[in-house]
Amino acid sequence: MKCIILPEKLDYDGSQISSLWAYSSFGVQEDSVIVFRGACDVKIEHMIDLEDRRANESIWSEDMLSFIIEHFDSTDMKLIYSRQRLFTAIVREYLEELGINTSRAGDDLFFKGKKLTVSIASTSAISQKIHFGINVSHEVYGNLKEAGIEGEENIVRLMQGIGEAYVSEFEDIEKDLRKSRPLGVA
Repeated sequence: MKCIILPEKLDYDGSQISSLWAYSSFGVQEDSVIVFRGACDVKIEHMIDLEDRRANESIWSEDMLSFIIEHFDSTDMKLIYSRQRLFTAIVREYLEELGINTSRAGDDLFFKGKKLTVSIASTSAISQKIHFGINVSHEVYGNLKEAGIEGEENIVRLMQGIGEAYVSEFEDIEKDLRKSRPLGVA
């Protein structure tokens, strides 16, 4: 699994959750986490959550960290939602290590009672995808600035730390898979 931190700003509009986006944009053909910073404005045609779409909700942020995750080993919807929850727990754990106390409800994190993150997971014919966004600044919702994380260096460190923590978790899972015998085998 590869983690790439984009050095340039990129706005998230929902199109980045399409299959093979990492390959078509960056030549990455393996499982990946692509991390970038920019505004967020998801247009209705790119909205995956049907509840949000039916309610004509807006998903936007003036400044957001976006994590685009793609796995090619399965197209199982339950598995990608489990992976999304695992990623959410990793983010919460990472923020906790920085002294930022958040609460979790499903795939959402909250800071001081205000929603800090957005996330969606889905599948295609060939892969599983997750978008996980963390507000850097926002007038309405929780954000990293309110939590005391400011400055480009600290933001990049956060992006890299979370992305690498997810990759490390999967590398560890792969090692465990290769040392465990199946049930019923002597």
